[in-house]
Amino acid sequence: MGCAVGDMVASWFVAFPDRETRQGCAGRLRESTVDVVCHPSGRPWLVGSWPSERMVLASEGGRMLAVVGTSSTTPADLTARLKRVRTVADVESALNGVHGGFHVAASVDGHMYVRGSAFGARRLYRAEVGGVTVCADRARTLAHLTDAGLDPARVAARLAAPCLPHPLADAGMWTGVESVEPGHALRVAPDGRTCTTAWWRPPPADLPMADAAGLLRAALRAAVALRVRPGRVLAADLSGGMDSTSLCFLAAEAGAHLVTSTQHWNRPGNQDHHYARCAADHLPHVEPLVFASADLPACFTGLDERREPLEEPSGLLRDRARHCHTADALRARGAELRLSGHGGDHALVPPDAYLHGLWRRSPLTALRVTNGFKARGRWSLPAAARILLGAGSYSAWLTGAAARLREGAGTHQGPAPWGPRPALPPWASDHAVDLVATALRRAAEHSEPLDPDPGRHAWLLQMREAGRGAALLHEASTAHGLPTDSPFCDDAVLTACLTARPHEAGHPWAYKPLLAAAMDGLVPAHILRRTTKDHCGPDWYLGLRTHRRHLAGIADTSHLVTAGLADRELLRRALISPDLNIGGAPELENTLAAEVWLRDLAAHPDPAHLVPRRHPHQEYPVDTATH
Repeated sequence: MGCAVGDMVASWFVAFPDRETRQGCAGRLRESTVDVVCHPSGRPWLVGSWPSERMVLASEGGRMLAVVGTSSTTPADLTARLKRVRTVADVESALNGVHGGFHVAASVDGHMYVRGSAFGARRLYRAEVGGVTVCADRARTLAHLTDAGLDPARVAARLAAPCLPHPLADAGMWTGVESVEPGHALRVAPDGRTCTTAWWRPPPADLPMADAAGLLRAALRAAVALRVRPGRVLAADLSGGMDSTSLCFLAAEAGAHLVTSTQHWNRPGNQDHHYARCAADHLPHVEPLVFASADLPACFTGLDERREPLEEPSGLLRDRARHCHTADALRARGAELRLSGHGGDHALVPPDAYLHGLWRRSPLTALRVTNGFKARGRWSLPAAARILLGAGSYSAWLTGAAARLREGAGTHQGPAPWGPRPALPPWASDHAVDLVATALRRAAEHSEPLDPDPGRHAWLLQMREAGRGAALLHEASTAHGLPTDSPFCDDAVLTACLTARPHEAGHPWAYKPLLAAAMDGLVPAHILRRTTKDHCGPDWYLGLRTHRRHLAGIADTSHLVTAGLADRELLRRALISPDLNIGGAPELENTLAAEVWLRDLAAHPDPAHLVPRRHPHQEYPVDTATH
């Protein structure tokens, strides 16, 4: 089932330093460009395509500042902030207090400064183009400009489950196109020298629950209110879970006219529908839409339909047809934007790896919390005892992960030091294992953890996973005609969560206590006291059974097999007999995501977002503070 897209075109940009390129690359790109912003020198700076409301620009003398995306700043506000900028080192302090999800670009006396978001919801990539370092919000744009090919090791790594460790998780898919690490900015000097610098650092995790919850409430309130506009119908997922329900109540508080989407999963005893109905009964100005599973396309519908590929493989394809179906219904009610609770689980629940550090800081508290996790997770005594042994160095952990790629990710109980260990599925070829193992060993030689504390590192990695997913969700939903934003993945919201003491935000005796405290008095107490979380397991298996014949065909013509990354017979067996797949859903979904992405890429070798929209491109003059 297709989605009505209309005139919706994804936003994208490429940033060029204030230098001439040997091959006139900017000029070549501008042939397919709608919008252009020039440096004060007159050379091209930002070229691409974006809705006018997603670009805020200020200019004064030889200094320019741009905020691209969803932000709280205005042209007048940004102009006032620009007055504080004398060098690119002043940019972040000048932008203090601006919230939302956005890229920042500055041109100051020939120096260029560009950065994405702190957790990857706004990505940034770099490459050498025409002898000059160029950056863009899409890796594929740079790959197109440099004629780069896919990196087979990075493709193979996408088969790993449940997720990839740092720094492999943030790597782009193309040879010669490198990611700028989230929380870091790219600087290019007038003479072409480049460097990356950290512009964001995590806050101390030492606030009592009440204080951290107050920060979270304020950050979430601002993030949601930013998406509410007078006269605009706002769509929102209302799953019945605490995350999406909280966003709906915050949107209603901000005066939104809401139309909500609730899916009634086909699982005996599913409680989501009950909690969603309870929330809808307490929401003002809401039009609730409920979709029974039987009335929606089966999971994995549309795998045979070729689409413009996303930035990287994504598990979104499982519910792609369902998302299209609900998006069409929401758009028919006038919705222009959709809010998703995506990222709530990642933001609000710190991984139990924090126990390693807690034992050093507060042994009595650690003993009590560990016993709670041990009882709830049925950890064995040896598994619990491993906490006392320490996590070891991150380098050693990466090296160990490289040697255990054939072991299932869930082999051992207990808190995982430095986050979940990656494992490749049984159908991954020996070549794929060698490629990923080599990448992990190389990372072990030069990579530092995101934080010296294993638990803190694991929580940051988890948040970056949410940010990357939010970026893909927004990209896919924009192509479907109804953009989806994930307020939980805004930098300010995730940063607020990090201020909480992990053992209070993620203890085993309550479900998401940080969010419950933040939403106390706003969301009905009955919902905040919920301790269960439903899933769509029966729908997942039904979808695989429904499409078994097509899945067998995918295995028979697999691009992964052709590339030498998967064993055809083992892959076919897993796709047509998912009930026998002992590895679980993540490894199968990751493999399908990589396979479908390769097929989409082969069907669309050139980025469709480089095709101009119908209106002529717009030049932004350098002597104006607004546009």
